[in-house]
Order: sequence, then C-alpha cells, then structure tokens
Amino acid sequence: MSDATTAPTAASAAVAPVRVALVGYGLAGSVFHAPLIAATEGLDLDTVVTSSPERRDAARAEFGEVRFAATADELWPRADELDLVVVASPNKTHVALAEAALRAGLPVVVDKPLAGTAAEARSLAALAEERGLLLSVFQNRRWDNDFRTLAALLEAGTLGDVWRFESRFERWRPKPKGGWRESGRPEEIGGLLYDLGSHVVDQALHLFGPVDRVYAEAEVRRSSAEADDDTFLALRHTNGVRSHLYVSSTAAQLGPRFRVLGSQAGYVKYGLDPQEAALRAGERPLPREPWGEEGEAMWGHVGSGESPLTGGGTPEPTLPGDYPAYYRAIHAALREGGPNPVTALEAADALTVLEAARESARTGATVDLVGRR
Repeated sequence: MSDATTAPTAASAAVAPVRVALVGYGLAGSVFHAPLIAATEGLDLDTVVTSSPERRDAARAEFGEVRFAATADELWPRADELDLVVVASPNKTHVALAEAALRAGLPVVVDKPLAGTAAEARSLAALAEERGLLLSVFQNRRWDNDFRTLAALLEAGTLGDVWRFESRFERWRPKPKGGWRESGRPEEIGGLLYDLGSHVVDQALHLFGPVDRVYAEAEVRRSSAEADDDTFLALRHTNGVRSHLYVSSTAAQLGPRFRVLGSQAGYVKYGLDPQEAALRAGERPLPREPWGEEGEAMWGHVGSGESPLTGGGTPEPTLPGDYPAYYRAIHAALREGGPNPVTALEAADALTVLEAARESARTGATVDLVGRR
C-alpha cells in the first residue's frame, strides 16, 4: 500500500495552493470530496459545479467564498485559474468529463468507477500519459480502518500464507431508494456490482494481486428494484489466494466485514469503518484531532480457535481510518512529485474483473481472464 500518511512539510506549505474545481455536489461531492479537500493543507476548494440552488446554498454555508458553475463546460475557458478537477458526478459522465479536463490541460481525480469498461479506463490513462497529467481514482476504502489493519497484518506475516479472503459490504435496505445508482439502464452504470463491487474488488487486487478466473452471481432481490442488489464474486488470484466478495442491500443479518484465513492464523472483523458515518453526520477531520478511530468493542480478532460461539484468537487493535490521506497524497503528487495514490491502470484492472463478473453472472459460467488484459 502506498504510504500516503506523511504530514505536509514546512517547504510544501509555502507552495501555492492547488485550486480545485469539484464537479458534482450530490452524495459523493458533498459528503466525501468537498470536506476532504477542504481539510487538506495545500488544497483550496475554488469552484463547485452544480446547477441546484439548494446544493449551492449548502456548499456556500460550509465553504464560504467558494465559486460556482452551472456546468463543467464553464470550467475549461478558465483552466489557467485551476490546478485540479475532481469528478464526483453520476457514473455515466465520468469518462467524458475526465477526457474534457485532461484536454483542457488539467489533472483529474475521478470517483469510482472511473469508467464503464476497462478499455475506456485504459484510453483515459493513455491520454493522461500523453498530456503528462495526473489521472487518479478515488478508491477511498483503501484507507478504511479495517483494511489498513489487515494490510499491516499481512505485511508483518502474522497470518502466514493467506488461503482465503472473504470480504463483505452488506446492508439491510429492503426498500430501494431509487435514483441512477439503482437504475437498470446500462448507460447509468448502476447496481451494486459497479458501486460497492468497485471497492471490494479494488481491495482484493491491492492486497493479493492479479486475478486469472472470475465467477459471479448478481441477483435482483427486491420486487421494485431494477439493478443487482445482491451480488457475489469468487476470484482466483494468480498467487493461489481465493477471494470471496459479497455486496448486498438485502442482508437481514450482516456477516463479518473481513474473514481472512491463513496458514498460521485468521483475522475476523465485524462492522464498517466509521468515517462515512462521521462525514454524513457533519463531522470533519481536523489537524491533530482523532479521526477514523473506533472503540475496543469493534476490534477484530487474530488467531485460531474451534469454539462455535466465540471463534477464537485475541483482540487486534484497529488502526484509525484515514480518508484524508488520499488527498494528502494528491497534493504531494502535484506539488512534490509524489506517486499517484490510485492509478487509472489499477482502476482498469478492477474493471476487467467487474466486466468478467457481469459476464459470468449473465451466463452462469466461470470466466478465464488469461490473455484479456
């Protein structure tokens, strides 16, 4: 995992701030991107693109003198006044907006999924390389508290050789909310496979590397739903690890967030990282203040055991979650030559798996990825 947690240096603080235009002020823009941008030293939330008077009022109430544009097209003639475009609009607009920003000479951050297909993602990556510009994908759940803890356990060799990785992102939402995220229209790129599936697949690839075989089941359980709301993926990594990934809006009883089984020990962790809930509640990360922490009652367990009631093992302190690390890394990439925290080619690899999963769910067959990249 990239080390994106280093605090800004005194030298970097003197560099001109990165002027950011945020395209979209719905859930992604208002809950995740805007607060994290505003909390990052060296980033300045300059412009919010939204035509909604209500959303403008909400942004103005929190961010004061921020400027507004009704459409992204208003940004390109004044590209010289900006240093970064963040695309947090509906999925179907990601590719066109990222391409327009790159052609205007601006680095881009795009919320996941970067595109609807791996081919589109690789095309954007090629354009960014041609222009010499940063193109990064907001895979914030690489900085979840449980994921950071698991990555540290793997790095330390605590679990031995990992045999099986189980990851669940489950919710109980028996009534669909509607909107484009739950639309069945292919052009919307809705459904859980591309929404929460983008997170769990990215995490599996980041931890255990490339995949050569994919099997998936994608169901529409709720009577009024249009897109998949209960989906399972089975991945075979080239190193032999098997990943079983579950994303669901119809789980009346939630399973463990992670269950990881290795040759020396296992790690089991329940509950979701607290950062999204905190951001939704209006809490904001502040310098030198605790953020992303959870109580001991939520810690996972590491070890082995045969008890059918308690499992076994000992409590493992959960590392704090750190979504702000992503935008600190973006600032370092733009101003200090640091690495891109999440590249477009990494996103393309995840999209290759998601496309294979969609094919497998449609046909019922396992999909071999050898030779597809």
